Amino acid sequence: MFPIRDHNPSMRTPWITRGLIAINLFLYLLTAPWGGNLEGLWQAGALYPAAVSQGAWLWGLFTHMFLHASLMHVGGNMLFLWVFGDNLEDQFGPLGFLAFYLLSGLAAAGAQIAIDPTSTIPMVGASGAIAGVMGGYLLMFPRARVDVLIIFIIFFRIFTIPAWIVLGVWFGLQVIGSTETSLTGGVAYWAHIGGFLAGLVLCVPHFLRMGGPGFWARTHGRPPHPDIEYIRTTIPVVRRRRR
Repeated sequence: MFPIRDHNPSMRTPWITRGLIAINLFLYLLTAPWGGNLEGLWQAGALYPAAVSQGAWLWGLFTHMFLHASLMHVGGNMLFLWVFGDNLEDQFGPLGFLAFYLLSGLAAAGAQIAIDPTSTIPMVGASGAIAGVMGGYLLMFPRARVDVLIIFIIFFRIFTIPAWIVLGVWFGLQVIGSTETSLTGGVAYWAHIGGFLAGLVLCVPHFLRMGGPGFWARTHGRPPHPDIEYIRTTIPVVRRRRR
């Protein structure tokens, strides 16, 4: 299940969101085996919970947010940031959104370290910080319409679903995953949970300044921008002619 767009894109150019995507993609190209193959940069910039617990390699708390392990890893993360980042950047402003993003990433790292402080498994990825963006989006725009691509084996279809369902299901899956182990199949579930909750909490002051539930009443729980109705196309059926 992949969100591919919302129906209320920001009216202003989301420079920070675009910049974060560009930096992540560039660093992935530098570290990918088929790209720059700078494995040392990846190893030095990853987050090692055991080292941070001992007060060493603290820069990893920040640098891990900009490194990724695979093309699917960076592609999925950047897709989520593209869909949900622009409207929050519009709310906070460029510098405010950048601070929000980094603080969410720090909270995500802290949650993963707290669960397994002796782990020597390197952690990389922007998903903790992006989870914070998703948490903030849920608080501010719970009824935003999000187009979701659902893939089932060889069948796929796009559905328009309220943001609170999309994000709620995503968060529920992280909670379920976290009950198995702190790091299952290379997924740092507790970093996702910590980042998501941090994003919710960090967004509360702004939400209250905007009027709290009154903001929802004014905007109907959606970003305060005009809706876009996307044209849905279908693939024509080509019938085989019998001779």
